Amino acid sequence: MRILDRYILKSIFTIFIGTVLTFAFLFILIDLFSNLQDFIAKSVGITVILRYYLSFLPSIIVQTSTMACLIAVLFTYSNLNAHNEIIAIRASGMNFWQIARPALVFALFISASVFLVNEKFVPTSSMINQEIHDTQINLSPSQRGKGLPLIHNLTFYGLKNRLFFIDTFDPNTHALQGITIIGHDHNQNPVEKIVAENGVWTGIAWKFYKCQITTYSSVIPNAVTGVHMYAEKLMDIPEKPKDFMSQRIDLSSMNLRQLHAYIKRFSGSGAVKTLNDLRVDMHQKITFPLRNFVIVLIGLPFALMSIGKRKAMTFTSIAIALVIGFLYYVADAVGLALAKGGALLPWEGAWITPILFTLAALFIIFRNF
Repeated sequence: MRILDRYILKSIFTIFIGTVLTFAFLFILIDLFSNLQDFIAKSVGITVILRYYLSFLPSIIVQTSTMACLIAVLFTYSNLNAHNEIIAIRASGMNFWQIARPALVFALFISASVFLVNEKFVPTSSMINQEIHDTQINLSPSQRGKGLPLIHNLTFYGLKNRLFFIDTFDPNTHALQGITIIGHDHNQNPVEKIVAENGVWTGIAWKFYKCQITTYSSVIPNAVTGVHMYAEKLMDIPEKPKDFMSQRIDLSSMNLRQLHAYIKRFSGSGAVKTLNDLRVDMHQKITFPLRNFVIVLIGLPFALMSIGKRKAMTFTSIAIALVIGFLYYVADAVGLALAKGGALLPWEGAWITPILFTLAALFIIFRNF
């Protein structure tokens, strides 16, 4: 590695680490003060609070890495430009790509690292964070140690194209309260409605009590063909208690393998809109780490160009970073919204922003360098 590359990388790395730590500190500080009253009222120990916020770190790193990477790169190159070092480097015969190589390599490394953290650490840390919140923070001192808290208003798409509405699920006893299950055909017309006062997992199957099953015509939409009442009934429901628990996982915290398995599991459910949204989310998980490289690529030309007074370039680079980051996030949000609305295919919605920004970056580079 050239001395110049090491010099630039050292500056970028130092600023990046400092920026990420600053973002993490500010996030934890703001969240801590907003929840301090609850922590005191529920006698939450310092050890629990430390574990709770440590479990936030992988998510904070992932979410702040893009802006931190862009700020570090632009700050470094703008500072070089402000001290006429870029002019000296270019006078030695180095072109844009040779000068930008350390930053682009660093951005690729951060992209790969974000992908790894997102896949390996974020799902686990999110589950730990949720568990600490449910069992240590959200409960009063008298309730702790008595098992997991009840899950209220559980709603999810299940197998056999069924939509579940559960008022209360007890993860300790696997008991259900206030059950409504609506089954649909492939055209999303109702074919069955199950309403039960409560239910319990027997170890083999679900047993519902005070159950009413209404069936609908397959020819005339919403036409009732039969109503059956049962004091108790074993149900043909393939979901097990662990499946009910897994519905609590935040889909945004799933890794690619988990999300792909989740989509495959419900691919025959007929829930077209939900499945389309999940496919958009899956493609976004692939493109999300790439934004570190793409934003750096489009920000670098501005840092290497002479903009105004050289002494003001450091502050100008920060402003450019904020503008570029804001525009990227807005464009990405619009693309994802169009894909989830059906105007674009799932992969188009996720990939359109990085592709357009990459093309814009290349246009600016070849036009000015």
